[in-house]
Amino acid sequence: MADIDNKDQAEMDPADMEDVEEVEEEEAGEDENSKARQLTVQMMQNPQILAALQERLDGLNGSPSGYMESLPKVVKRRVNALKNLQVKCAHIEAKFYEEVHELERKYAALYQPLFDKRSDIVKAAYEPTDEECEWKADEEEELTDEMKEKAKLEEEKKDEEKEDPKGIPEFWLTVFKNVDLLSDMLQEHDEPILKHLQDIKVKFSDPGQPMSFTLEFHFEPNDFFTNTVLTKTYKMRSEPDENDPFSFDGPEIMSCTGCTIDWTKGKNVTLKTIKKKQKHKGRGTVRTVTKTVPNDSFFNFFTPPEVPENGELDEDAEAVLAADFEIGHFIRERIVPRAVLYFTGEAIEDDDDDYDEEGEEADDEEGEEEADEENDPDYDPKV
Repeated sequence: MADIDNKDQAEMDPADMEDVEEVEEEEAGEDENSKARQLTVQMMQNPQILAALQERLDGLNGSPSGYMESLPKVVKRRVNALKNLQVKCAHIEAKFYEEVHELERKYAALYQPLFDKRSDIVKAAYEPTDEECEWKADEEEELTDEMKEKAKLEEEKKDEEKEDPKGIPEFWLTVFKNVDLLSDMLQEHDEPILKHLQDIKVKFSDPGQPMSFTLEFHFEPNDFFTNTVLTKTYKMRSEPDENDPFSFDGPEIMSCTGCTIDWTKGKNVTLKTIKKKQKHKGRGTVRTVTKTVPNDSFFNFFTPPEVPENGELDEDAEAVLAADFEIGHFIRERIVPRAVLYFTGEAIEDDDDDYDEEGEEADDEEGEEEADEENDPDYDPKV
């Protein structure tokens, strides 16, 4: 560690070195422990030193501590017995997740009538009754009857001025735009198409079949493609790897397959046409060449990279698939079950509140520490 310290001090910016020297000069009258603490703090604020330390720690990650090697042979033998028990635990855990998948399938059938009714309201196939539309929002609880009546009249006036919209226009497009994970995928040319998205459904694999789920994107007839449903299927595995059973941590997505989109001529947003000028080396003449190249689009989601049989992928393909798996899982677990809350933004606010609370707790702890220090009669602010 001393070698790292010396090396990184030499690589520090001149300004950083001056700061260290100033600290040492200011603390010249204090004891050696105080100076050492100040110097350590200063060095830990230097990104180059932190990077070097992290590199050394990463190199140590996963390395045997040597403790196991020091154990007597008879103890090592018993540890091996414990590891064999752990493998059996992993297989039981795999069975647990298989039963969880069966429960998901069972309850999906109970949720589906509610999701179907949601879809009917969104696409104007069903008009909810007054009773179904009653909702007492938190901010309305404190309003007086007079204020509520005034607000109701203003809303009715606004509704009269507007055209009567059908269902809930742009419901799913709004959901996508409200969620960072999905909005990052959207391009401006995708939005007119997603206005025609009427529903997203999750279908689980049949009993006895390998574990998988399919996302179904249902579209109303449109000018962009002839498909009424676009699908994305994710195949999962819920069993420990024979070569590394201790890495098992529940079902994992192994691969995914999309579908063919039957684009209307000239409407394929996943491709774009570019023109390039080429100069002839000998004659010097210039010609214009037209090429069709891939284009950024949400609809590339339906053509993921194929996983070869040997399972080996290059880094770019691995990154794309990792992001794809995250998105598919998020749509299944969060978006479909709680779509209305992502439409209104309430689900996003809940997520933000969780992070804020953690931050506030940390701030409170720091404040308590500072208060304790100030109340300590032995506390010296110079140290």
